[in-house]
Amino acid sequence: MGFMSLLLVACMPIVQVLLIGVIGAFLASGYSQVLTPSALRDMNKVVFTVFTPSLMFASLAKTVTLSDVISWWFMPVNIAITFMAGGTLGWIACKILKPPQHFRGMIIAFCSAGNLGNLLLIVVPAVCDEDGNPFGQDRSSCRSRGLSYSSLSMALGGLFIWTHTYSLMHNAGKMYHKMADSDGERPAQGKAAAYADDEEAPLPVSAKLAADRAQENQMEAPLVSCQSEMVANKKGFWENLKETVHQVAKELMAPPTVSAMLGFVVGLVPWLKSLVVGDGAPLRVIQESLQLMGNGTIPCITLILGGNLTQGLRKSVLKRTVVMAIVCIRYVVLPLVGMAVVHAAYAVGFLPRDPLYRYVLMMQFALPPAMNIGTYV
Repeated sequence: MGFMSLLLVACMPIVQVLLIGVIGAFLASGYSQVLTPSALRDMNKVVFTVFTPSLMFASLAKTVTLSDVISWWFMPVNIAITFMAGGTLGWIACKILKPPQHFRGMIIAFCSAGNLGNLLLIVVPAVCDEDGNPFGQDRSSCRSRGLSYSSLSMALGGLFIWTHTYSLMHNAGKMYHKMADSDGERPAQGKAAAYADDEEAPLPVSAKLAADRAQENQMEAPLVSCQSEMVANKKGFWENLKETVHQVAKELMAPPTVSAMLGFVVGLVPWLKSLVVGDGAPLRVIQESLQLMGNGTIPCITLILGGNLTQGLRKSVLKRTVVMAIVCIRYVVLPLVGMAVVHAAYAVGFLPRDPLYRYVLMMQFALPPAMNIGTYV
């Protein structure tokens, strides 16, 4: 198969995502106003609590086996390497470019997360549906395996996102609000304006409300600040460990994670699998119903993605060099690290022979699909 044929196979799913995303952006724009902010939130809740868990359970219960679980052991290791490499590169970028303090946690989070969200659920099945894909001519089998890999990646990635990434974003938000409360205006107004030149848009804080709040609480602020610092100083190792364990437990109870664990249990226990999966299964209506609901995951996620883009079409609050550094890390440096790691693991025999599994592993490093699929020429 030639390179142009593979390039076409890789680009078609991206074109589909872009087209559906444009429809979502139009529905959320002022011309349509179908996907209002409240509608987007409600739709996102339905996708998170119903559609995505249904798709993950149906995919894993149908395809996973004990031998698969043993052979997939490298996936959590690969995700950990993704976060370590991306986080380290983001930290180096912050040290060199010195962005505002309250943005550094977000920059590291952006660089470390990779493609460990819903994107794999969109792209991987679409690649399998294309004629001439390098992962086998049986589209149904390719799609089932791809959804299983993507579901496991999403479940494992959620643990890292809701611990490591969430902690970085949460601390950045606390620092921003602390600076806003102490200054009575948007943090580091003069410095940030000089830093971003004319590219910076006002942060979403009302100057009038901030001034009124500062005037009303000018006597209480020092006391509250001292009390908060005393409470922060009293928090020791065990308190921080308790918070971390609580956050991990909270993520383990999230609907996608619970459905992934249930799908693994059903797939690994033969008599449970025979009850739910298969043409002669007595409870096959459960699997078919979940599969039917899961089919709505991909279009709904893509519409939400397009709708959310309309809220981000504003000037960047970061200097252009910082934005370029983030893009370079996400789509140049980190993908090269991913290709090296995955190919090295395959060379020493850590990975199964399935090329679709290697494709998903490399996609976790934010590797563009066209570049990724080109490695199979």
